[in-house]
Amino acid sequence: MMVSAALFGYRLRIMSTPRQATLHRVTSETDIAVTLDLDGSGQADIDTGIGFFDHMLTALAKHGLLDLTVKVRGDLHIDGHHTVEDTGIALGQALRQALGDKRGVRRFGHALVPLDEALCEAVVDLSGRPFLAFDATFDRDRIGELDTELVEEFFRAFAMSSMITLHLTEKAGKNCHHIAEAAFKALARALRMAVEMDPRAQGAIPSTKGVL
Repeated sequence: MMVSAALFGYRLRIMSTPRQATLHRVTSETDIAVTLDLDGSGQADIDTGIGFFDHMLTALAKHGLLDLTVKVRGDLHIDGHHTVEDTGIALGQALRQALGDKRGVRRFGHALVPLDEALCEAVVDLSGRPFLAFDATFDRDRIGELDTELVEEFFRAFAMSSMITLHLTEKAGKNCHHIAEAAFKALARALRMAVEMDPRAQGAIPSTKGVL
């Protein structure tokens, strides 16, 4: 990928390598294959065995302009916990791999996304310091085949394994489907902003420490 910017009458050309990752994670509980392209167009091929979770990951790819493939074989005969948590771990690891040393990225991202009566905010820092602040309430136990408590578990696993700081806050909402979907879409838009290449950064690492 090449980024060009006009500076003081001349053209600055910044070259970067493809920001992609391929990952295969196998445990006694799950078998997960992930491919990720940060500079994609929102194409998704998702099969986790949990329909609503597939819907959320597809929204994450679409609104984050990520090309994303996720194939999961999990122990769904037990419940969905291992499948959802381990997918978060694998996807977070893929994000870290695709970002490399994070040269030239904007680093910070923020989005406030509505879905009918629901409104969720996501704030992302590609900090290298894993942290999740999650504040959303679901008044029923399941959305389709997904246990609602696993929404937070996914975001926690993703934030910890990608080593990002992530704040997710429900500002308004009654419908559990709408709240969850607004949260995933907000993360997608915040991530899209944070991982975007900043032509003004001239390939520098966006930290006074010189490392993220």
